[in-house]
Amino acid sequence: MVAFIGLTGGIGAGKSTALGVLESLGAAVLSTDRVVHDLYDVPEVRDEVVARFGASVAPGGAIDRSAVARIAFANPGDRAWLESLLWPRVGEEMARWKEQVDAATPPPRAAVVEVPLLFEAGLQDAFDATIAVVADEQRRRDRAESRAHESLAERSARQLSQDEKATRATHVVANDGTIAELEAKLSAILDMLER
Repeated sequence: MVAFIGLTGGIGAGKSTALGVLESLGAAVLSTDRVVHDLYDVPEVRDEVVARFGASVAPGGAIDRSAVARIAFANPGDRAWLESLLWPRVGEEMARWKEQVDAATPPPRAAVVEVPLLFEAGLQDAFDATIAVVADEQRRRDRAESRAHESLAERSARQLSQDEKATRATHVVANDGTIAELEAKLSAILDMLER
């Protein structure tokens, strides 16, 4: 069985970049953000979201994720409802994916799942190890703004600080340098986990 790793970090820390680097290093990777994105296309999920938040969140029949985020992140009850709709389905998809990875021949170097709210959701015990990607605050703000993250303050407020994520993680990777430097750090972690 390959090492099962949870990857997390604050908004703008570079989780997606790290996930791409880990894939290039031979890990099988899964983004829970991508799973959620795909879930919004499932008719049952789309219909429940529209029933809760109104037709304005699905112009033309497709869910507008930023519209849902604006509503859900502004109200703890709405956010909890959305999480209760999505998280069990994300967990099911993660389990299916892990079965496929475990059966792969040859096996990948590791199985890595990017989970932005890994510790907040209490999922750390599902993994053999966790990696927190961190970056200096200005760099994180610049990255988040360049991607036009809406509801940034609300999203950040419901996450643990990156210092707290780093304290809880098995491994911490600073993503303040080049891609080559990030690759070297992540490769060293994979080497340790393969032993």
